[in-house]
Amino acid sequence: MVLLTILFFITSLFYSSVGFGGGSTYLALLLVWNIPYFIFPVIALSCNIIVVSGNCFNYIRAGNLNLKLLTPYLIGSIPMAFIGGSLPIDKQLFEILLFFILSISGILLLLKFNSFNNNDKKYRKIPIPISISIGGLLGLISGVIGIGGGIFLSPILFLIKAEKPKNIATSASLFILINSISGIIGQLTKNEVLNEISSYWYLLIAVLIGGQIGNYLNLKVFPNRILVLLTSFLVIFVAIRMGFKIYN
Repeated sequence: MVLLTILFFITSLFYSSVGFGGGSTYLALLLVWNIPYFIFPVIALSCNIIVVSGNCFNYIRAGNLNLKLLTPYLIGSIPMAFIGGSLPIDKQLFEILLFFILSISGILLLLKFNSFNNNDKKYRKIPIPISISIGGLLGLISGVIGIGGGIFLSPILFLIKAEKPKNIATSASLFILINSISGIIGQLTKNEVLNEISSYWYLLIAVLIGGQIGNYLNLKVFPNRILVLLTSFLVIFVAIRMGFKIYN
């Protein structure tokens, strides 16, 4: 379990450096290590909450919160994340969905990493009903799989040029935090898992430390663009590793 703990630390460091939680990669690592299946989403969502809490605090303190941008997505996502978390899912289907989510998110990050330094001041608005619908879809996926969904919301907001990069990063972090809380409540309706979580306390400590270091790197050391590029490589590597596990 020492190697798993180190990998959780590295994952949280990279993901937190770009405002994400790392839920999808935690899930993939848990699959590789054959941790009991029913506990996967709760561990991943708990790690998400720990990692992005620090990001949210720092981003909001820096004045980068735009509630007008974020609120419609949350209106759609919060109830759907709870519903998704309460739904049972077959392990084989879970693995396939997670593989595709990792692959898509890694490619999106790789394609859009230049946007994190985009200073374009022309922004577009999506109609509120569409924003709510997008939030609902991402919330449902988040709850079912056990991720926060920000890794999808962020590229969408960059693609439509919805706001400045720092505002988008803040929105994605809060989206992950709130969806993770909603999703974990839904997950807890399926199984009594709190006692099981306590057996993996060291993973939570690892992501707490890694998340703080990653947040420092974001604020003080490396440009966002470089950190996003490194994170995309990490996600794609884990997706490839999962693909071999599923199809071999």
